[in-house]
Amino acid sequence: MLNTVPEVDKSPRGIAKEPSKVGGSARRRFIRALKPEDKEPIHQLLIETGVFSKQEIEIALELVDIALTKPQQRDYIIFSYVEEGEVLGYYCVGPTPATQSTFDLYWIAVKPSAQARGIGRELNMHAENLVRRKQGRLVIAETSSQPRYEKTRTFYLKHGYSELSRIRDYYKIGDDVVVYGKYLT
Repeated sequence: MLNTVPEVDKSPRGIAKEPSKVGGSARRRFIRALKPEDKEPIHQLLIETGVFSKQEIEIALELVDIALTKPQQRDYIIFSYVEEGEVLGYYCVGPTPATQSTFDLYWIAVKPSAQARGIGRELNMHAENLVRRKQGRLVIAETSSQPRYEKTRTFYLKHGYSELSRIRDYYKIGDDVVVYGKYLT
C-alpha cells in the first residue's frame, strides 16, 4: 500500500506520482493514467483473476481501447497501479450518463498475486478522490451475485459501499445484478 495519499498533478487527469517504502526497502509504486503499454498487462490480470468471463474481459478491453484511442472522451477514465514497472491493478470510472454528479465504477481489478496488499483499497481511494475533484457525489458499482464474485461484494462493503438494489436473474437465470453505492458527500 502507498504510505501516504499521493500528491496529484494539476492536470485534468489527476495523475498520482508517489514512490513509497515497503518493508524498509524503497519500491517505486504509483497510480497513473492509463498508457498504451498497460493494455496487455490489464488483459492478463483480468484472465488471471479467474473471475471474469471471456465476454466481460472483451468489454473491459473495449473500454481500455476507447480510453487509449479517444483521449478527448471523458466517459471512461482509467488509471493503473504500477509497482517496479509492472501493472498490478487498474480501475475504470466515468460519469453516469443523464445524471448530475453520479459516477460508475465500471472496473476495479488487482492481479491475484498482488491481492491482499491494499492495492484495491488504494485504487478505490484514488477513484473516489478523482470523482470528488470532478464534483461527483455518488459512486455506483454493479456486480454479479455468483459465488465467484463474493470477494468483490465483500470488498465494496468493506470500503463503505452499501447494497442499494438487487435485480433477480438480471444477467441470466440465477445470476442477479447487485448494485452498490457510496455517497462521497
